[in-house]
Amino acid sequence: MAAHILIVEDEAAIADTLIYALQGEGFTTTWLSLAGAALEFQRQTPADLLILDVGLPDVSGFEACKQLRRFSEVPVIFLTARDAEIDRVVGLEIGADDYVVKPFSPREVAARVKAILKRVAPPVSAPADAVGPFEVDSLRQRIRYHGQALSLTRHEFRLLEQLLGQPERVFSREQLLDGLGVAADAGYERNIDSHIKSLRAKLRQVAASAEPIQTHRGLGYSYAPEHA
Repeated sequence: MAAHILIVEDEAAIADTLIYALQGEGFTTTWLSLAGAALEFQRQTPADLLILDVGLPDVSGFEACKQLRRFSEVPVIFLTARDAEIDRVVGLEIGADDYVVKPFSPREVAARVKAILKRVAPPVSAPADAVGPFEVDSLRQRIRYHGQALSLTRHEFRLLEQLLGQPERVFSREQLLDGLGVAADAGYERNIDSHIKSLRAKLRQVAASAEPIQTHRGLGYSYAPEHA
């Protein structure tokens, strides 16, 4: 079944070029010009990926993404006319998966859509694996800790899955970033620390005294089974 792409863009000419390129790659598309309508659409008939313009007439794309992340982890690609580094950092911090600056090649955007969907797609078959007190279900992208399901964002799931996959190995921030599929030059590296902090808080809600994620100053992070 073809992936469904929701395009949220108020300029018809830009939307038309995206629709043409995406449908040429076999995707189905829906075009909306307002953030509010897009959020309601995603609640009712979820798309597989959103292409979201930052400069929308009703609500900025950044604010729309914040609202979206309250109920959905659908992949998001931002479109913007601004190329400042702070914009890239803000966009990635609030949960975007990629960032495209206008003017852009519609074929490049289509290629990025394909790459993101391939990256986030669950494996065809992946039984739950026990890693100490953790149970990792890669197919459903769920992790249980001491028998309790963790409420994880997609990035938190991938970070924890990567750490659990190689116990005691120290992963650098760059390696963890690569595991998220985010380019090292995207200004996102320092936000690995924020994700780790959030992960630790969620783990402590289950086992207050455990410290399964260890910090190695100047090096990175590891999963320590003896502290789980």
